[in-house]
Amino acid sequence: MRVLTLLAAVVGALALTAATPAAPTVGKLTGTDGPGFTISMSAKTVKHGVYKITVRDRSSIHNFHLTGPGVNKLTSVAGVKTVTWTVTLKKGTYRFVCDPHATVMHGVLKVT
Repeated sequence: MRVLTLLAAVVGALALTAATPAAPTVGKLTGTDGPGFTISMSAKTVKHGVYKITVRDRSSIHNFHLTGPGVNKLTSVAGVKTVTWTVTLKKGTYRFVCDPHATVMHGVLKVT
């Protein structure tokens, strides 16, 4: 009888563990603009999901502007600081640009 009780307790504990959803994984990306006429993202292609994007805005004449499905985030042109955004990236194409210098400072992030 003790063996059956112990077995039932183990099976019950395993069932509860299996039913508990895993915490979602949060990806990390880094975007940088300046101090010269450069803008970049730490990856070219990522899988869809939740990401923390750390943006290092290193110039008072540039900004970092990210747009794409469901996302429109930007830093100020005058600000020189580091910010972190938490965004959900959906499948598609995201573009990042320095708004005042969009013809020379731009890039693409593909989300699969």
